[in-house]
Amino acid sequence: MQLELLNDQGQAASKLEAPDTVFGREYNEDLVHQIVVAFQANARQGTRAQKDREQVKHSTKKPFKQKGTGRARAGMTSSPLWRGGGRIFPNSPEENFAQKINKKMYRAGMASILSQLAREGRLAVVDSLKVESPKTKPLAAKFKAMNLDSVMVIADEIDENLYLASRNLVNVLVVEPRYADPVSLVHYRKVLVTKAAVDKLKEMFA
Repeated sequence: MQLELLNDQGQAASKLEAPDTVFGREYNEDLVHQIVVAFQANARQGTRAQKDREQVKHSTKKPFKQKGTGRARAGMTSSPLWRGGGRIFPNSPEENFAQKINKKMYRAGMASILSQLAREGRLAVVDSLKVESPKTKPLAAKFKAMNLDSVMVIADEIDENLYLASRNLVNVLVVEPRYADPVSLVHYRKVLVTKAAVDKLKEMFA
């Protein structure tokens, strides 16, 4: 698989030969959907909580007599059928949303995403991405010159200048290969990979 090698102006200067095992796979929509859903589920925190009929504040007095009213029988106002009553199956703070994905499936899914991005022209390679100072403005100008308004950068190594310069840019994400996730790959319009990071991605997902 040949990937576009961009210059500083964001123009395709040449082609870079990349392994088909990572960048030339067939697109597996079902697998990609599974790893994206699992990634989002594993990021969820069990912080929500609801009360059952034992925990709600209520009176144990029978709301009305058993017979003669024409209404359904009721023992107390904490019933889940009543407004303000407890939930039948309340959400618990200890709820676990984790979904298990096998390593082989995850590697295949990530390779499938990278391959589809390459086919759609949304993935390109740059020699390197360096900034001389930890300033946001020069890096923003660099991306603007390359016509990149929404970009994820996968760099083999992130120095302090690059980290500080990129962290305040809204539609820019700079990560190392080991922190590349399926949701971000799908979300950003363009994915830039440094030459050295291509080899690391090959080791991880081939």
